[in-house]
Amino acid sequence: MLLGDDGQLKPTIFAEMSGLAVRTGAINLGQGFPDEDGPAEVLEAAREAISAGLNQYPPGTGMPVLREAISAHQQRFYSLAVDPDREVLVTAGATEGLAATILALTERGDEVVTLEPFYDAYSALIALGGATHVTVPLRAPAFQPDPADLRSAITDRTRLILINNPHNPTGTVLDTATLQLIVELAERHDALIVTDEVYEHLVFDEPHVPIATLPGARERTISISSGGKTFNTTGWKIGWIIAPPEIIASILAVKQFLTFVNGAPFQPAIAVGLGLPDAFFATLASTLKAKRDLLSAGLLDAGFAVTHPRGGYFVVADAAPLGFENAEEFCRRLPELAGVVGVPISAFVRRDNRAEYASLVRFAFCKRDSVLADAVGRLGALAR
Repeated sequence: MLLGDDGQLKPTIFAEMSGLAVRTGAINLGQGFPDEDGPAEVLEAAREAISAGLNQYPPGTGMPVLREAISAHQQRFYSLAVDPDREVLVTAGATEGLAATILALTERGDEVVTLEPFYDAYSALIALGGATHVTVPLRAPAFQPDPADLRSAITDRTRLILINNPHNPTGTVLDTATLQLIVELAERHDALIVTDEVYEHLVFDEPHVPIATLPGARERTISISSGGKTFNTTGWKIGWIIAPPEIIASILAVKQFLTFVNGAPFQPAIAVGLGLPDAFFATLASTLKAKRDLLSAGLLDAGFAVTHPRGGYFVVADAAPLGFENAEEFCRRLPELAGVVGVPISAFVRRDNRAEYASLVRFAFCKRDSVLADAVGRLGALAR
C-alpha cells in the first residue's frame, strides 16, 4: 500500500497490475518471479532438512553450513576471502538485509544515495530510518549514471551509497569505471557502500564484478544477496549480508528485532545450491538470455522501442512509438489491448522525476518459454 495524492492508502501499482491480470486472464509479465521450480538437488535438500527435524530456530547469524557455503561461494567466484563466523549474516531475503542495514547504519539527517529508477523498497526503507533519499538518474537507452551526477549527489552528508548491480528494473550492469568512481567518492566522503547483488548470477555477456573486489572497497562495503533469484526459490526468503565484523555486529543488533531468524530447513538447501557445479550457473545465465531475446523480439515486432538488458529478469520497452506517452494508462489498458500485463517504470521513480520515464514499461522474462511465446503472440495484436 502507499499514500495517494489525497493522503489515503491505496494499492501499489504492482498489486494493481497483478490483480488486473487475475481479473482479465492476462499473462502477468509484471511480477518478477520465475514460474518454474529450481534445481532438484536444492529442493530435495529442503525436504531432507525438514524430515531430519531442522524446523526450529536456527542460530541468530544463520546456520554454519550456509555461512560456510556463502564464504566458499565468494572465494570460488570472486576470489574474496570471507570469515563465515564474523563477516556473514543470514537474513530473511535481501529485503530484510537491506532493511536491517539501512536502519542500523543511518540516522536522521544522513543521506542515502541510490540510482533511479530504484527497487521500490529502497525509498520506503530510507524513509523508515529517517534518512534523506538522494538519487542519481539512469537514462535510456544505456541506463548508466553520468559521472558528474554521481559527484554531485555524493557529498560529506552521504552515509550510504546504495547500488543495485545488475539493476532492477533496467537490467543495466554498471561498468568498471563507474564502480571505481563510486569507491573513490565513498573514500573521499567517508561513506559506506551497500550493494544489492541478488541478480549476480543472471549476467548475460560478461562476468559479474562485485564492487567489493575493487581496491579500497572491501573495508567499507556491505554486500547483500540471496538465493531466491539464482535457485528459483523466491518464496523461501533466504538472503545474506557480507561485511566487516564491526558492521555485521551493528546490523545484527537491528536484525534480531525484525525477523529474529528464519527459514531453518531452507538454509542448508541454499548451501547445496551455492555448491552446484559451474555448469549450473552458466546454463542459468544462458537460459535467461534466450528468454530475454524471445521477449525482446516480440516487443520490437509489436512496435515498442526496446532497451538491451545485460542482466536480471526484466526488459524495458518504450510505448511512445505505439502512441502511448503515459505508461501507467497504457499498462491499465494493455490487458484489453493484448492480454498481457506489464508495470510502468514510473513506479520505480520519485514523483518529481517521472516525466523522463513516463512512457517506459517493465516486462519480466523470467517465465516458461511457452508463456513468453504466448505473450509474444498476444502482443502482436498491438502491431495489427
